Amino acid sequence: MNVYAIAAVADLAATRDHLVGIAPLAIGLLIVAALIGAVWLGIRVRNQEPEPPDPESQPKLPEEGATDEIMENREPDEMPQDGVRRLPHKDVHDYADKESHPGEPPKRRRWEPGKSGSFGSGGLG
Repeated sequence: MNVYAIAAVADLAATRDHLVGIAPLAIGLLIVAALIGAVWLGIRVRNQEPEPPDPESQPKLPEEGATDEIMENREPDEMPQDGVRRLPHKDVHDYADKESHPGEPPKRRRWEPGKSGSFGSGGLG
């Protein structure tokens, strides 16, 4: 390369030096425009949503107060043994016509001296 070619390349680089900063600036402006557009779209969607309910329209306790919790044990319904495959989402019970199947509460294991602890026998060591 001769001196004139190097000078021409240096002159070209000096005149186009400002183009190096234009691409990142353009990309940054596109990102900022996209973010502004997303916020604007979010505000429009939010304005189209219904207003939150008033405190007066919220559910209230009955006049007699809170209802009591009912704890009961029930015997399971027997599955028919007719060879038809039954899946949980297709096993439909008609509970309104069935009678209640109350059951006994399960037998709980009670504490006994010398048998406490979750590791081993609970003994001395």
